[in-house]
Amino acid sequence: MRYSQTFIPTVKEVPAEAEIISHQLMIRAGLMRKLASGTYIYLPAGQRILLKVMNIVREEMNRAGAQECTVPVVQPMELWQKTGRDIDYGETLGKFRDRHGRMNVLSPTAEEGFTYLASQEIQSYKQLPLNLYQINTKYRDEFRPRFGVLRSREFLMKDAYSFHATEECLHKTYMDMYHAYRRVFARCGLEFVIVEAETGEMGGTGSHQFTVPCENGEDVIVYTEDGQRAWNIEKAPVDPLPKQPPVRADAPAEVHTPSVGSIEAVCAFLKARPQDLIKTLIYKTDEEVFAVLVRGDHEVNPEKVNQFFVGHHIELADEETIQKVTGAAVGFAGPVGLAGRVGRILIDHAVAAMAVGITGANKTDYHLKNVVPGRDFPLEGPGIQVCDVRNAVAGDTWNGKKLLFKRGIEVGQVFKLGTKYSVKLEAFFLDEEGRRKPCLMGCYGIGINRIVASAIEQSHDEWGIIWPMTIAPWQVIVTPAAPDADVMEAAERIYRELLNKGVEVLLDDRDLRAGVKFKDADLLGIPIRITLGKNSLAEGKAEVKLRSEKDKQMVEISRAADFAAERVQQMLAKLNQI
Repeated sequence: MRYSQTFIPTVKEVPAEAEIISHQLMIRAGLMRKLASGTYIYLPAGQRILLKVMNIVREEMNRAGAQECTVPVVQPMELWQKTGRDIDYGETLGKFRDRHGRMNVLSPTAEEGFTYLASQEIQSYKQLPLNLYQINTKYRDEFRPRFGVLRSREFLMKDAYSFHATEECLHKTYMDMYHAYRRVFARCGLEFVIVEAETGEMGGTGSHQFTVPCENGEDVIVYTEDGQRAWNIEKAPVDPLPKQPPVRADAPAEVHTPSVGSIEAVCAFLKARPQDLIKTLIYKTDEEVFAVLVRGDHEVNPEKVNQFFVGHHIELADEETIQKVTGAAVGFAGPVGLAGRVGRILIDHAVAAMAVGITGANKTDYHLKNVVPGRDFPLEGPGIQVCDVRNAVAGDTWNGKKLLFKRGIEVGQVFKLGTKYSVKLEAFFLDEEGRRKPCLMGCYGIGINRIVASAIEQSHDEWGIIWPMTIAPWQVIVTPAAPDADVMEAAERIYRELLNKGVEVLLDDRDLRAGVKFKDADLLGIPIRITLGKNSLAEGKAEVKLRSEKDKQMVEISRAADFAAERVQQMLAKLNQI
């Protein structure tokens, strides 16, 4: 392609609204433009990258035995009501009423659509296993879209759904997808880690998340210091903290704390530390109100709490419910006298290990000092459970091994869904003995846009993007550095030779200064640049430079195309050698 005939509107300045480097460079390199909050137009160079990523994903899905199809983005609300995910997704679920008065969903994922298809088509175990996938647009009405395509409202996703008669069959396909994902991300040139993950809104019995470590990632990866185990923060287990030595404490005493409800405010008012406080949070499900107790310097892990209420949607209780249960305004709940007022009390191990603490008094504008766990509120009994319900933090261990932390971007996840969707949407089959059973299901998702952003986050410098050869918009850029007829003729000749060799090449034929061309080439991140100038032409040489390296190499002009084509093949082979 010729640069002069290609729409690549690069930008010198860093866009004000772009918070992270991938967002900045995708705008600056002319890959995309913002249409509205959380939605983007992909320009020609960006579209080429997306198509390359999709082709790699498609090749590996096909290789693993999955079959491609497409499910509509617009889906009937009643399917989502049957699974309960209209409630689980809440306001994040995009929805609208059509002219006939029917409610519809803008699909954020497609379990309902694919399971409905299975319910209509699968009758016998002889039709199983079946693994179907699509690469399609998804929509989530994010409250605060940010970080460019990492948290956008509209995004591209590969999602696959498998159907099985037995656990053994499900596990085999799960592992096939697991290894296919490893190949996908390796071929895209990403460094990644695989962590044990929670299933979240998807539900199910097991999950692994593929995460690209980088400073700007929204996910937190937790791993043991020996590197043998890794989890996302929602899944990471922690050892119970050692029991603090007992202290002689007076009976609990009320302290007037007017309008002091937050941990920070209580600590400032009482001259205490966050770890001296016990937070009491009131939650509710569709069936009960319950409490969760964590230390003041710890955070509740909603996914860990979810494990105690499988099949139910949980959320923080509203002010009216909190007032009714505790008798106090929000911020003054406490565990003393709470048993019997709520259905269950989940007490984190770290709270049970405390010798004495400060809690809310279940009385507006009052806290209690000298609260001893086990003396002033029970640690055992009906509805009371001491357990792990918090996020891991620095200093924690698991099985005695120190836990370490780093940030990352989730690019893919595989799930064992079990029968959650097949039962609710009636995807049944008859087994060998004629018994009617629900299909066992797996689900496998990859964020196409996220792969693009992750590649940039992992590989860039002060000048721009450094693409892996497999997903670069072009493999080689030929840059005539002088507006000279002989230079242009030599550039054209190399350009034509590369095209004939099947190399994806961009000829920068614009009438611009060499410095501008070099900056645009670096910004775009094209892996190989061939430069021709008057002096090098006089010597019969062309300058060849890899975007990932500082050094340049002078090559005979007659060999420049062959040299570049060989490097392209070497770089492709290295990434595709799986």
